[in-house]
Amino acid sequence: MGKLVALVLLGVGLSLVGERFLEFRERSNASREVESVELENCHLIEEIENGSEDIDILPSGLAFISSGLKYPGLPNFAPNEPGKIFLIDLNEQKPRVQALEISGGFDKELFNPHGISIFIDKDQTVYLYIVNHPHMKSTVEIFKFEEQQRSLVYLKTLKHELLKSVNDIVVFGPEQFYATRDHYFTNPFLSLFEMILGLRWTYVLFYSPREVKVVATGFSSANGITISADRKYVYVADVTAKNIHVMEKHNNWDLTQLKVIHLGTLVDNLSVDPATGDILAGCHPNLMKLLLYNADDPPGSEVLRIQNIMTEKPRVSTVYANNGSVLQGTSVASMYHGKILIGTVFHKTLYCEL
Repeated sequence: MGKLVALVLLGVGLSLVGERFLEFRERSNASREVESVELENCHLIEEIENGSEDIDILPSGLAFISSGLKYPGLPNFAPNEPGKIFLIDLNEQKPRVQALEISGGFDKELFNPHGISIFIDKDQTVYLYIVNHPHMKSTVEIFKFEEQQRSLVYLKTLKHELLKSVNDIVVFGPEQFYATRDHYFTNPFLSLFEMILGLRWTYVLFYSPREVKVVATGFSSANGITISADRKYVYVADVTAKNIHVMEKHNNWDLTQLKVIHLGTLVDNLSVDPATGDILAGCHPNLMKLLLYNADDPPGSEVLRIQNIMTEKPRVSTVYANNGSVLQGTSVASMYHGKILIGTVFHKTLYCEL
């Protein structure tokens, strides 16, 4: 009798997992093909060959790019090379890219950069906060940018028990930021199982020297995060739920959800166009092609623009889309004075003048 019960329970369990896997294929847009929306005046930045997962741009037009992310389950074309931070001056007629030197005793061999965020203090000193995954753990590294030398000086590493599986970050002040956790489990197999089951266990946390706390929950996979131009609202991408959450920021740093924008594509990093306040979203049109990489049928790229997000009917339009023939696995897009940089998880970077 006991064996029969066990077999029945096993059958029910396998049936449930199979059903959830079919649902996951649907959620991941496994059958979707990309219809191209190309831009003119574009070229690939040849010096970046191993991803540009996140991009943040100073008001002066200097763009910082995190490259070389090693992330379980995703492709990496240079697994033995440490990550880098690249710099591009978008004011140049033909912008050139350079890898920034890092000083200050930082272990560059363990550098595995993910999300980045810029903080400018009252003296106009620029600091980079970078999510790092040494040994596949999560820390936040703080660097000072030396503009004259075009280099980074390592200052500090932030660690905390809530800083697990961190994906992206948005900084408000010295050591004050929101960060997203994209998986509950840190084991790669369990993370995949979590994604297939559609568990909503991930969150947004607030970090400061005085207090670290979870401020928003219920995400399938909290990913990109950014702040509105008036600094009143926080936008959070839930990649596997294919939506953006609009959150109101309170004085105690808690977040309250105001609305959810459903986009039908897997939303990665978010940025705000400083000229218009529109949101730009780097998206994955077909997650299965990203997870099961095939060079002959690569994952495509997609960039969406969301206008008037606080209105009853925000306008969503496609800025760029490609089937992978030019750009694979887009994760971010950032604007500066009519110029756009489109980055990827593991592939190249596209520069366009609109």
